[in-house]
Amino acid sequence: MEKKCFFFDIDGTLTIKETGEVPLSVKETIKKLKEKGHFVCIASGRAYYKVKDFAREMGIDYVVANGGAALADHGKLVENEPLNREKALALCKQAKELGCGVLVAFDDSIKVMMNDHQFIEQVGKRQEPTEYIYDPKLSFDKLENIYKVYVAISQEDEPLLTTRKELGYLRFVPSYLTFQHDKKDQGIKKMIDYIGGRDDQVVVFGDDINDIIMFKDEWTKIAMGNACSSLKDKADFITKENKDDGIAYACQYFGWIDKEEEI
Repeated sequence: MEKKCFFFDIDGTLTIKETGEVPLSVKETIKKLKEKGHFVCIASGRAYYKVKDFAREMGIDYVVANGGAALADHGKLVENEPLNREKALALCKQAKELGCGVLVAFDDSIKVMMNDHQFIEQVGKRQEPTEYIYDPKLSFDKLENIYKVYVAISQEDEPLLTTRKELGYLRFVPSYLTFQHDKKDQGIKKMIDYIGGRDDQVVVFGDDINDIIMFKDEWTKIAMGNACSSLKDKADFITKENKDDGIAYACQYFGWIDKEEEI
C-alpha cells in the first residue's frame, strides 16, 4: 500500500490526558507503522525541550513542536522560530501597563525571565517545572529572542489585553494566558517539504480544540474517541478513545498496519 505520513498530538492522543500514561498498544502501533515504511512524527504545541525525551522513548525520530515553529530530525533541531519580536514586546508592554505579571521564555529551555515578582504573587508558580530568573533591571526588549510569554490575567479581564489578538494564545489554566505559536499546520507542511512528502499522504491524529488547526481538508483527519465535539465535527474518521486502543484501531481499520487481532 502507499506509504503515509503520520502526525500525532501528544496529550489525549498518544497519552491519556488524566494520567500521562501511554496505552500499551500505542508504542507497538508506532513500531508497526515504521516497519511498514510509513513516516511517523509528533505534532505538539509543547516546546521542543519538553518533547524530545518523549519522542525518543516512543521511538519517534521526527518532531514538530513549539506549536509548529520547531522541527527536529533524530534529536537535532532543524529550526525553531521565536515569536514575532515586535508583537511580543507590545504584548509585554501592555500587560505591564495593566498591572499583569509577565514571564518570558527566551530560549528552548525550562527557564523564564521576570523583572518583578508580580506573576508569582498574582497566580503562584506554574504547575510544570520552571526555573525563574529574576532581574529587576531587565528590559524585555534587550532579549534576543522571545519564544513564549505568560501573562497573569483572568478570563474576565482578558478583553482589556487588546494586543493578545496579535499572537497565538491559549488558556491552559484559569489564571493566566500562554502566548505561543499556533501553527501546527504550517509546521506539518514544512516537515512534509523537508522529507519530500505530499499532502495526500498526510494523516493527523488529535483530540482537543488546539488540534483543529491541523485538521486540514487536504489531509486525512482522525479524531480520538475522547476528542472534543468541535474536532470530531471536522474529522474524516472518529476512532475509539485512546485508552481503548484508538490509534491501533484506526490504523488497522484503514489497513495501515496488519489486523492481527480484534481491537
